[in-house]
Amino acid sequence: MSTPLSLSEQGFSRPYRVTLIPGDGIGPEITEATRLVVEATGVPIEWDIQEAGEEVYEREGTPLPERVLESIRQNRVALKGPITTPVGRGFRSVNVALRQSLDLYACVRPCKSYEGAKTLYRDVDIVVVRENTEDLYAGVEFEKGKTETLKLIEEINRYTGKALRQDSGISIKAISVFGSERIVRFAFEYARRNHRRKVTAVHKANIMKYSDGLFLEVARAVARDYPDIEFEDRIVDNMCMQLVQKPHLYDVLVMPNLYGDILSDLGAGLIGGLGLAPGANIGDGYAVFEPTHGSAPKYKGLNRANPMAMMLSAVMMLRHLGEREAASRLEGAVAEVIREGKNVTYDMKPTPEDPTAVGTMEVARAVVERLKE
Repeated sequence: MSTPLSLSEQGFSRPYRVTLIPGDGIGPEITEATRLVVEATGVPIEWDIQEAGEEVYEREGTPLPERVLESIRQNRVALKGPITTPVGRGFRSVNVALRQSLDLYACVRPCKSYEGAKTLYRDVDIVVVRENTEDLYAGVEFEKGKTETLKLIEEINRYTGKALRQDSGISIKAISVFGSERIVRFAFEYARRNHRRKVTAVHKANIMKYSDGLFLEVARAVARDYPDIEFEDRIVDNMCMQLVQKPHLYDVLVMPNLYGDILSDLGAGLIGGLGLAPGANIGDGYAVFEPTHGSAPKYKGLNRANPMAMMLSAVMMLRHLGEREAASRLEGAVAEVIREGKNVTYDMKPTPEDPTAVGTMEVARAVVERLKE
């Protein structure tokens, strides 16, 4: 099975055309701040701006118009702000739709500590590689009380001898050999390309023997193809404890979809919060870069949101484009602003009420100044 190539390896050249999706909530603000710092690196990028999210849903009846997908298909790379997902109502996650529509099967979320960040830990540097298309997040669900749900419960009870309640809602957890193999192989290739030493498969195979058990079986088989990289596995609940107690023992973590969502947020907590947690969704043809955090609509338009997670996502994007020197300069500029602690937002101050906290665009201007040095 092949692994994704960077755009530079695919023969792309300057200037790069990149789909830019501002998102909603705080998305447009942190997107503008990020565009400012990316342009300050000197890398020539033509932005193809596309709207998606709640306001588009209200106007057009869909939060993800086909034109947005087509833009990404043409450009192959996108930088995306957060988009609100209604809880228990309305449309399903735009993020999930993007991943499934474009087969962005690998979610890569680095959790790296920077000097000056407000955290109990130092020198954390782990990467969560999350399978993006299967597991419970595939969205195969059956609503409580529906005719098809009652029929499904009847069949499950008949085949398994169990007694699921008639008032149950059902979500299907499907994990395939194909999906497991390509995400584990992606994790090993990522480790090799980025000079990482170890891959840890995370699972609950002791209980879910036919889904997580399959994932672990496949992971062990793939690991044999990479004798130069250490391999181990951990049960997911133990992994949570291990990360809190001794995160320095771990490097690249690969896991099914739901565990990846949870553990990447745990990893963000180790480094100072979601404001410093970048992410990428990568497939064989396309890549979408976005911060791990949500859209925080209550802070919309207040110039308070921390843009650093999106800036660090842009660092990942620049590396994907083959612009490694520019990526390192941008990461270094962000790291220096964090270390100095002067031009940072309220969430990175000793207390949220700190009067010296600055706004979103002030952070961007501070990073630009560092890039000029």
